[in-house]
Amino acid sequence: MDGLLRVEMEARVASGRRAGKRSRAMDGLLRVELEARVASGRSAGKRSRAMDGLLRVMLFGAAFTVYSSHPVEVLVTSRLFGAMAMLVVVGGHPLAVATDGATVARWIDDLGSPQFARREAASKALVDAGRPALAPLAEAIRASDFEVASRGIEIVRDLLAADDVDLAADAEQILEQCAEEGGRSSRLAAAALEFHQVGTAATARERLESLGAVFRERPFVEQSGIEIECGAAWKGTVDDLRQLARIRGLSSVGFHGVKLDAEAVAVLGRLRRLEQVELFGTGLGDDAIAELASKLPDARMDVRKGGKLGVGALAFGGPCEIRTIEPGSAADQAGIRPGDVVVAVDGTAITDFEGLTARLAGRGPGERVRLSVDRSGAANGDVARIDVDVRLDAW
Repeated sequence: MDGLLRVEMEARVASGRRAGKRSRAMDGLLRVELEARVASGRSAGKRSRAMDGLLRVMLFGAAFTVYSSHPVEVLVTSRLFGAMAMLVVVGGHPLAVATDGATVARWIDDLGSPQFARREAASKALVDAGRPALAPLAEAIRASDFEVASRGIEIVRDLLAADDVDLAADAEQILEQCAEEGGRSSRLAAAALEFHQVGTAATARERLESLGAVFRERPFVEQSGIEIECGAAWKGTVDDLRQLARIRGLSSVGFHGVKLDAEAVAVLGRLRRLEQVELFGTGLGDDAIAELASKLPDARMDVRKGGKLGVGALAFGGPCEIRTIEPGSAADQAGIRPGDVVVAVDGTAITDFEGLTARLAGRGPGERVRLSVDRSGAANGDVARIDVDVRLDAW
């Protein structure tokens, strides 16, 4: 406080004013000092490190301000240094601090402070802290203090937009748990989660489609959900694949002729709700595929070496009746027709479309296979069994 009085005296002398009239710069300094006392919550006789920092800022600010001859400069400068001083005081710690448990706990306590500046500073500090703040925030949201809980939900919602996909996923999980637990804060958590998911899903879909991904709604008979296929048109990177985590209702992803690596496997392994993964000609080895399968135990893995027949059929039960044929594909060039029923591959009997894909999974581009098909006659409806040699394409 002695330092402050000295600053005031110097300001009065430098400003050339009478003792009873203070400059606007001095008024600003005194207001900052008063706010600092309230924010620090300390008595006049006990000065914290934050208060010492405040006085140092004010000394420099005063020296700069009172020697300025222009009134606009005085006003702007006093406000600038006032803001700097508040940054030092709010939170009661130096500007650069370690994000330890005690510090995070103090920030969370400050979320319930009656002072707006302290609440805002604590919120920003917790967002910047990231992962170390998540678990304490989850506990605070579940506590009875609704003010702290509501601000905690806002902070976790901000962390949903983090570049760190794992951090964003953990933040989402916290909001999901809070939304399911009931209570006043559960409605806020559910609303925050819904708002975030709608916005990010639309942005992620736009991004993925611009890079060549194809979106499809799964047929109702195969369970509802979104299918995403990345084929020859895909021009994205592994970082772009992180957008998959933001797609609502994603149930199936397929990579057809897209080369993947260990980093891509790590990204895909976080998509815990997938029901199906298609890996056609991705170049992944057996170990990488096994690792992905272990991370997605509930997903059906459809892995193929890279040979492509180019046909479509119903994916559930029944005989392997060909429904669609891609123009120019290996099947088209070999003379396969819609309505043909494939009954064997290289002499090994199959009973459904999954059997066909399983037999072709280990075949690469350029390899030849012999398909035995039953074909109905156009005139009398008789069924003839014929063998068709096919040279497989690449995905």
